[in-house]
Amino acid sequence: MTRQSHEAPRQDEYGRGDNEDLAVRTAAATAFAAGARALGLVVLPLFVLNLLLTFGNEWPTLWPRLEWRLSTELAALLVALAIWIGWRGALGQRMLGALAALGSNWVVMHYINVTVPSIFGRRLNAYWDSQHLWAVIKMSVENKAFATALTLIVAGLALALLYAIVRLCMLPLVRAAEHDLTRRLLLFLGLAVCALSVAQPWQPERLRPLLAPPVSALLAEQSRLLVLALSADAQGGGLGPGPVFSGTVDALGGADVLIVFAEAYGAITFDKPDIAEALAPSRAQLAAAIAAGDRHVVSARLVAPTFGGASWLSHASLLAGMDTRDPRNYQQLLASSRPSLVSHFAANGYRSVGWLPGIQRAWPEGAFYAFDRYADAERIGYEGPHFGFWRIPDQASMALIHHQEFGKDFSALPASQQEAGPRHRQPRLVVFPTVTTHAPFRALPPFTADWSRLLGADAYTIDERDAAEGVAVAWSNPTPAYLASMRYQFDWLGGYPR
Repeated sequence: MTRQSHEAPRQDEYGRGDNEDLAVRTAAATAFAAGARALGLVVLPLFVLNLLLTFGNEWPTLWPRLEWRLSTELAALLVALAIWIGWRGALGQRMLGALAALGSNWVVMHYINVTVPSIFGRRLNAYWDSQHLWAVIKMSVENKAFATALTLIVAGLALALLYAIVRLCMLPLVRAAEHDLTRRLLLFLGLAVCALSVAQPWQPERLRPLLAPPVSALLAEQSRLLVLALSADAQGGGLGPGPVFSGTVDALGGADVLIVFAEAYGAITFDKPDIAEALAPSRAQLAAAIAAGDRHVVSARLVAPTFGGASWLSHASLLAGMDTRDPRNYQQLLASSRPSLVSHFAANGYRSVGWLPGIQRAWPEGAFYAFDRYADAERIGYEGPHFGFWRIPDQASMALIHHQEFGKDFSALPASQQEAGPRHRQPRLVVFPTVTTHAPFRALPPFTADWSRLLGADAYTIDERDAAEGVAVAWSNPTPAYLASMRYQFDWLGGYPR
């Protein structure tokens, strides 16, 4: 007969039995496995989200470029998620959707943050730049209704896709933060990157590019600029002293003076090797034309107050001798009665002419310059077909200046030997900002050897206009179009009658 054991189950020092201890170990192992599995599931989403918040710009295009950096703001999100879920528990679907929407907007703002400084060579100033946004949009979509509609559709789909990707990546992070192990790891990872960001000012120079520029810094900067622009100080006299503009211009001997602001023609055409090499033949032809006309050149470099946009700041800086890097100073200048080169020449007997084909709408602020003749796109007398958004080719503008203001024709005689109306004609100061070399560098008209043709309605044929309009605008790679517009500029400058 078998004897049954009546021994009680063994217990440990905490009063737990074998079965209970096994259950605890099993639960711990299950929790660890679940946490490890959750951690594995967040590696790819973290990688994708980090890429979306750290890419750079592929200059001179609008395309992003992958950069292997860390996002401080993604790290801050990990810290916030870990703390919130550890305190309040799992996130609901509505909160997840809100986070995904915020994350999508953050990616778009990061794109703006890295693209604007790269393309325009300056930081974004939303207060001032937004005032010209509509004009830029009109320039980009002029006569391209189908392309515009297609662009809007693609942009909408891209934003929807971005939201879906961000939400898909957020979900594993939220789920991982619901497990103790992975929540602690995410918290540690986030705090480590945040600490790296805080210590950045004291880090070696080689380590600083490790962190991507934060969007939060952009928002803080825009808030500061907005407060500054709207503050009472914005209306103050912050211009400082300017040139006196004393003396005379007698040394000119009554010669006509033409100031041409060659749009987009900057130091980059000399300093960037590939652009300099591509333009070298055209530049050499211009130099040869200048020498053949017994003319001379004096060259220098001026530091412009802007780059890639807002060229009116450069115009005002040169004409008035004022620092216009701050758009507020420009606004104050136009509202003032400060002297300028225009008023100085006028005071010395010159007829001042603002030849402004790029002005296509009312510009009351331009009254500051007090031109004797204000010739905008509607008033210069161009009768030929329009080319692109800017409408009036630069060569045609120059032909009209030559005929209307300098009073000369296009005969075979050199300009110096032509009769130019009354012997004591009032000399001219003409200010001419060009437009054909302005972005988007299309539609580009052909150079015309017969300058007299440019004075009438048959300045260009419809076929020439259609051929120019048929060349696509490549915003993703504008360099070829830019080079073509620069060559056109060299052609008409060198071909201007001597």
